[in-house]
Amino acid sequence: MKFRWSPAPPQLQLAETLAVQNQISPLLAQCLLNRGHEGPAAIVAFLEPRLKQLADPFLLPNMEAAVQRLMRAHAEKQPLVLFGDYDVDGVTSTALLMEVLRGLGWAVDCYLPHRRDEGYGLTPDGVENCLRKFPVQLLLAVDCGSNAVEVIAGLRDRGVDVIVLDHHQVSRPAPAAVALVNPQLAAQCSPPLPDFTELCSAGLAFKLAHALVKRGRETGLAGAAQCDLKPLLDLVALGTIADLVPLTGENRILVSAGLEQLSRTARPGLVALKEVSQCPPQLGSYEVGFQLAPRLNAAGRLETAEAALHLILAPDLKTALPLAQALDSKNRERQIIERAISDTALGELRTKFDPEKDFVIVEGQPLWHIGVVGIVASRVLQQFYRPTIILGGDGEFWRGSGRSIPGFDLAAALNACSDLLLRHGGHAMAAGVTLSPDRVDAFRVRLNELARKALQETDLRPVLRLDAEVTLPEISLARLAELDRLKPTGQGNPSVQFCVRGVTQSRPVQRMGADKQHIKLWVTDGAVTCECVWWGGGKESLPEGVFDLAFAPQVNAFNGRTTVQLKVLDWAPATAPSETSGLKSPVKLGLK
Repeated sequence: MKFRWSPAPPQLQLAETLAVQNQISPLLAQCLLNRGHEGPAAIVAFLEPRLKQLADPFLLPNMEAAVQRLMRAHAEKQPLVLFGDYDVDGVTSTALLMEVLRGLGWAVDCYLPHRRDEGYGLTPDGVENCLRKFPVQLLLAVDCGSNAVEVIAGLRDRGVDVIVLDHHQVSRPAPAAVALVNPQLAAQCSPPLPDFTELCSAGLAFKLAHALVKRGRETGLAGAAQCDLKPLLDLVALGTIADLVPLTGENRILVSAGLEQLSRTARPGLVALKEVSQCPPQLGSYEVGFQLAPRLNAAGRLETAEAALHLILAPDLKTALPLAQALDSKNRERQIIERAISDTALGELRTKFDPEKDFVIVEGQPLWHIGVVGIVASRVLQQFYRPTIILGGDGEFWRGSGRSIPGFDLAAALNACSDLLLRHGGHAMAAGVTLSPDRVDAFRVRLNELARKALQETDLRPVLRLDAEVTLPEISLARLAELDRLKPTGQGNPSVQFCVRGVTQSRPVQRMGADKQHIKLWVTDGAVTCECVWWGGGKESLPEGVFDLAFAPQVNAFNGRTTVQLKVLDWAPATAPSETSGLKSPVKLGLK
């Protein structure tokens, strides 16, 4: 068994009560309870997200100061530059604000830093290049700037005001910006503000646009009364899903509406991107995360993100299609580079990894491309389940990206290593670093010391979260259609996963794929037989006799037939079914 199974505590009585109150099945009610939704009102709000549920944007910390400074720039015709970031969140939030600000009469340009030449955020090189390119009196840092203390102080001395619109951790002391609009500051407010803490920069850009339109309508700003923000939600959905922030609270509302907008978008750049990505008409989190986002990210990973920005802002399909095709080609190039580095890193680690000593993995080579090290870190973490930082060469310094596991706050750990680092920043689960090559060994030792204190042995075995123990007859097409109401799923709102006890194989397995790396099997509990697919299961030990199965249910449409299919997550020798196995059906409760 690869995973540590973690079934959610069954709450049969409460699930049945909520099922009756909300006219849903007890299984859906149990899944909602697992996600922290108990009261009928909270459940309705979750299952039926509406834009009218969004909080006033002026409740965000320092939003008022940001809007006032932007309105003064508009009145005095001061040149404004958006200084963005090169990932999908940074590009979509920059594009969104460009569209709104230009549409309402601001004199605005934008600057996206080069990943290799300038690095992430408000770096001295990036800011100098920006100032040489554009006249600037007001700089709006988007998706960066929360720890750029010295750079922002230097800009202020040169007569340039800075507004920071960002969601990353704020340094101490905080930069002396004219306005620091960061949802991380909301948690420090008293009384507590609405839960904005999980908004990414695309969501923050939408909130800033909303605040500007709202203020503009109050003050008679030309165009504000006619400004419709809903078409911008396609960009919000893209940035939010790509940035892997939790799809709860305001993010759920924005992404739910944004996916609808994205599915029917008339934006030429996204129409072209969907075409080259071969997306279905109706888009969900998967299509955004694994088809659209990687192509938008590819430009910024290997060179500059300007191609992605130009695609999003393309005026027509004739202009957009060649840009989308170029990004598709760039993404294939990125995949080749990433695969080569991943194979090298994984090969080396398999020869020297010591699970008793290596609590954190830190690996790097001077020729590894810094644009893909974050993806490689994710690959390594999947194989070894350790917090991982992968570094690549960048002139005299090395830059890298890290990914972590629950129980180890990577951003906090980097703070504890700040004396060894030139720059660092990020979140608990993902962060970036810059350091000298001669500090790498000391950095690795320090991180492992911190992790040894923070992590227990059980933390180093991946947890398989399971929503409920079910029987195969419960997993019908009708039930899966109802469980779709939990979508959009992603971080903070995971896809449903179940387990069934005491099943057997009803026919021999079938191997699939060019290298026979995938498995198809059929399991039965004596009442129902289900087809299962086990992606990548070709090298795993196959279940024998009576066993328990952990799976994610899905709908399989093939040759005109629609059936239930189980995606295998893990299996284990059979244990006795619990007394709570099998939640009552809606029919037994008198529900339709």
